[in-house]
Amino acid sequence: MASAFAPGKCILFGEHAVVFGYPAVAVAIEQGVHVTVENSSEWTLEGIPFDPSRHPHITHIIKELFEYEGPPLSLNVQSSLFSAAGMGSSAALSNAIGAALHSHLNPTEPIDRIKMAKMAHSAEATAQKGRASPTDTATSALGGCVVVSGGHVDGTRHVFDTSLLTPEGKRKWSINVVDLPASVSDAWLVIGYSGKGSPTGRMVAKVARLLSDRPERFEDMEAIANITTAGLTALSAGNLDALGMAMDACHESLQRLEVSNSALDRLVEAARPHSLGAKLTGAGGGGCMVALTKNPKRVSGAIEVAGGRPLYTKLGSGGVRVL
Repeated sequence: MASAFAPGKCILFGEHAVVFGYPAVAVAIEQGVHVTVENSSEWTLEGIPFDPSRHPHITHIIKELFEYEGPPLSLNVQSSLFSAAGMGSSAALSNAIGAALHSHLNPTEPIDRIKMAKMAHSAEATAQKGRASPTDTATSALGGCVVVSGGHVDGTRHVFDTSLLTPEGKRKWSINVVDLPASVSDAWLVIGYSGKGSPTGRMVAKVARLLSDRPERFEDMEAIANITTAGLTALSAGNLDALGMAMDACHESLQRLEVSNSALDRLVEAARPHSLGAKLTGAGGGGCMVALTKNPKRVSGAIEVAGGRPLYTKLGSGGVRVL
């Protein structure tokens, strides 16, 4: 039996602005997806017959990327992530499946995390009909703090470039990382789930309509880009106070873009008295918020009282790995 784990992710800065070519900053979290693979008499997923049409990303990895023609496999998946909540659960699953299958077929050969990231991105693109950002898959594969942009970002270390032919044309991305200083180990991220799924496609379309109707709102996109730069500088220097201030400012810009809602705002406000900063994370309209704090248990309690479901993690967990 082969076993692998891939972490979920949390976006610190750049949601929605990344659609317009600005950088997005994401960190891997401690929670994620655990997959085991073993030979079986029939194809199963979670103990029931595997239906390839219902799991296009898994099918793509097995049949197209690995070109697997061996005996049937039993696949088992365990996740500690909130589903459809902007935590990168699908990308983590793709990475964990890829790593577990690689280990099953090549037990003595270590995984290549860049290769895993590209494989998982290909699988996500297949599942999403040709449209997929590499943010989730790269963060889950590489771990740590990942910056995705149209080109190299100052203050980061370039890892690889990737591209995708989408229905709208060819898209290119630069995948960069920030080496986190030891001082950030004093802080925690507390993620609060609002209880409602995050409709990424619908929220992206909503922002596009808003900008078309009110072009002056582009100033909020530029504000998010500037906040992202300030946040990256603070993160690289281990300046937690400045990092929290940037998170607060980013949430205000996202509110003006009308992607927050009353549930997310309520969780953010509940967390702030015990946090260095807090904001929604991901597409908005549901999903999660995130708070930076040195007192994760107190923030978790405040989020629970406000109606959210909390979990907490250190910044920048390790990437996909064979167990």
